[in-house]
Order: sequence, then C-alpha cells, then structure tokens
Amino acid sequence: MRPLRIPLFSWTGRDIPTESFRVFDTVFIPESVLREIKLPPAVDWVAESLASDKMALFTETSELEAEARRLMAMSRERPLKRIDFPEAVCLAAGLRYGYVVLTENGGAYFAPKILGLNVVVWRAFEVIVEAWRRGYINNVVEELRKYERETLHLFRKKTGSIYVNRRDVRVGRRG
Repeated sequence: MRPLRIPLFSWTGRDIPTESFRVFDTVFIPESVLREIKLPPAVDWVAESLASDKMALFTETSELEAEARRLMAMSRERPLKRIDFPEAVCLAAGLRYGYVVLTENGGAYFAPKILGLNVVVWRAFEVIVEAWRRGYINNVVEELRKYERETLHLFRKKTGSIYVNRRDVRVGRRG
C-alpha cells in the first residue's frame, strides 16, 4: 500500500472524522461529491475546510468519469450494494493514483474485495483507529463512541462491547 497521504472522500456532510485531517496531508473532495452537499452546516464545514487548506477540490477527468461508469456497471453485475457516481469516481481515482478512499458506502467499501480492485477503502472506523495508532488520540473506544453519537453511524457490534489492543481493534467479543 502506498504511504497514507491523500485520500478522496465520498461522505456528503460533516460525517468525515476530524482525525482525517491529521492522518492525511490533504483530503480531496471530488466535484461530484461537492454537488451532493446541500445542507448549510455541511456546506459551511466544507467551505471552512477548503479555505483552511485542510481539504482540496478534486476535478474529475473524462477518463476518470469513464472508469467510474465502468465500475458502476461492474457493481450491478455482482451481489454488491449499488455504487453511485461519486463513490465510483473516488474508487477510480484511488485505482489510478493510489489514493485511499474514505466512504461509509457499503458498496464502495466492499468493492475492492468483490470486484477485485486494487484500491484501499476506509470507513470512519479505520480513520479513527489509524489516528489512535499514530498517537493523535488517546482513547480509541471513546472516540469511536463519540463518532457514533455525533453522526448516528453505528459500528457493528455483536455483543455491544468494543475492545482494543495495540495491534488490532476489533468490535465484538474478545476470544
């Protein structure tokens, strides 16, 4: 895997963990994602992030758009949750440039495995865990719970408990 440097994200609101700005040098937001953001708090947050150089605009090329459409078609031929255009653009850019893709879209998250794509896709969970591994946060369990409370994105839990060791973060029962 290429060093973690520049991810693209397909979250369309303030759901991107703030730790992303510490884990990655730059967080790119594709134009197709930007067009989906409608609510004032999310628009304000993206505008502030762009103005502070924490985030940068990613312009899609016609080649990336064509690759995105190909990925969308591939996703419809397999038992995979639908991948929409913004997520497909992020996957295509991840494939072409080696970027890490940040998304909560289940189809995009499982696409590398199901479609055989050589791209790294992270959810908020992986971003928060990586921030913890790098020492940017102290209590990974509390950060995961805080993210759940703030965004209402719940991490899967078999037993409702989260346990952690320095090598791995698992959700569920130890054993």
